[in-house]
Amino acid sequence: MRTLLRSLLVGILLTNLPLPASSCSRLVYQGPNGTIITARSMDWKTEIPGNQWVFPAGMVRNGEVGPASIEWKSKYGSLIMSSWDIASTDGMNEKGLVANLLWLAESEYPEFTPSGPKKGLAISLWAQYALDNFATVKEAVEDLRKEEFAVVTDKLPGSDMVATVHLSLSDASGDNAIFEYIGGKLNIHHDRSYTVMTNSPIFEKQLALNTYWQGIGGTVMLPGTNRAADRFARAAFYLKAIPQTEDTRIAVASVFSVIRNCSVPFGISSETEPNISSTRWRVVADQKNLVYYYEDVLTPNTFWVDLKKLDFGPKGKVRKLTMDRGQVYSAETSKLFTEAKPFKFLGL
Repeated sequence: MRTLLRSLLVGILLTNLPLPASSCSRLVYQGPNGTIITARSMDWKTEIPGNQWVFPAGMVRNGEVGPASIEWKSKYGSLIMSSWDIASTDGMNEKGLVANLLWLAESEYPEFTPSGPKKGLAISLWAQYALDNFATVKEAVEDLRKEEFAVVTDKLPGSDMVATVHLSLSDASGDNAIFEYIGGKLNIHHDRSYTVMTNSPIFEKQLALNTYWQGIGGTVMLPGTNRAADRFARAAFYLKAIPQTEDTRIAVASVFSVIRNCSVPFGISSETEPNISSTRWRVVADQKNLVYYYEDVLTPNTFWVDLKKLDFGPKGKVRKLTMDRGQVYSAETSKLFTEAKPFKFLGL
């Protein structure tokens, strides 16, 4: 009994440490018969206007950090969510690879000098680089592990806050990887079991905290605050508790219910922890059927895009679904995208 009480006390202290945190959450459902679904919530203190974009294969890009930028041509087309139309924060490519950027205050990126020996990639393009170049998590891990370029960060628009994020990737097989820059070095956590990611602390410590809560058991007690470690524990428990089904309708609804449970009620914010903020929107990506669902907290319904109805070929056009002025959409919306000039990624 004394050991149990001591463990309980340690767990309570750990989950109440004053960690800097943002409230975004990401989770991956691994169901039967190849049913793989990735969900994330986007939380921020202020409006974070975004649009959906269709980027075809064959687009020529650069890292947007000047003459020392890395350059590439996209192998795969993708459907992405932009933030402020300066960055790709979420998306799924035509092969079912999903990329999500979440806040991580502990991030420290490698030093970059425009005249230095290593090429650079603006952090606004980190997720897009993965969607453009990789079909699977394994491919991404093998390539990014080489660290052939430096990820270069900058301040957020209209703010003195430097962007500090980590990247998660999941693919249509259910494989997962988390990429974090800690102390200027790239840490890669690659395992099919890494189905949940939130924010602070770093992923290694998130796993340790979740081990504690697994020992208690979610049917006994689950942590209920907005803190990243608590949301991690809830998501991990509910992912295993919801139905294991290949019925897409039930699976998607179940995943939405979990990501909503990990969201922050609208209007909630913290003056002492400004990045613990309201959920603004949620996305759920069905990687088996290539369907991308979107739910905004200010609109009364969910809509979705069937990627199989989009033209991702080299002759395809960049298209945009305008969402940043409060537009309301319903059901399948692939026909509502209009041709548009691609936005410019934020760089140096």
